[in-house]
Amino acid sequence: MTATSSKFEGFVALAFPERGMSDEAFFEFCQLNPELKIERNSLGEIIIMSPTGTKTGGWNSEFNIELGIWNRTYKLGKTFDSSTGFKLPNGATYGPDAAWVPHEKWNALTLNEQEGFAPIVPDFIAEIRSKSDQLKPIQEKIAEFMEYGCQLAWLIDPILQKTTVYQADGKEVDVPFDQALSGEGVLPGFGVILADLFQ
Repeated sequence: MTATSSKFEGFVALAFPERGMSDEAFFEFCQLNPELKIERNSLGEIIIMSPTGTKTGGWNSEFNIELGIWNRTYKLGKTFDSSTGFKLPNGATYGPDAAWVPHEKWNALTLNEQEGFAPIVPDFIAEIRSKSDQLKPIQEKIAEFMEYGCQLAWLIDPILQKTTVYQADGKEVDVPFDQALSGEGVLPGFGVILADLFQ
């Protein structure tokens, strides 16, 4: 199998002709490279991203802790961090910085599906932009999740000090870091002020 590569800011995309890497081969490829964050878009291109910077990694950790505490309190589903891959109906496999899936969706999967990159669309995802990230690829990734049934997504942008909230009805709202974010009906009872969290 021959791959061609192209470099973008922060990641390299490997294109396999005729989508030559199967789901099983892609999963094995990711397991053999645990130090890398690897995704696959709907065209079958493998996207290899550079490791997260320390500051961004700290933000990711703090946010996932908050989401995890909420989930342990309400016990409505399962939370996942950025090392988790979800396979969308268009064939793309992405790992949001944070994700939440209700119990009904998770329990409907087979054990094999749970072990691999689950063919499931989380009800909530969050992406935290790092200094090296371009906005457009993140926006496009979130748009794919929303197209296939994600109910709520947050694009958290520490550079611009705002969060873009994507809702299932197509509405997008910008929330400054010093204002409270609400999980709305998707994550009932969940709220955070990022200006306090990302000190």
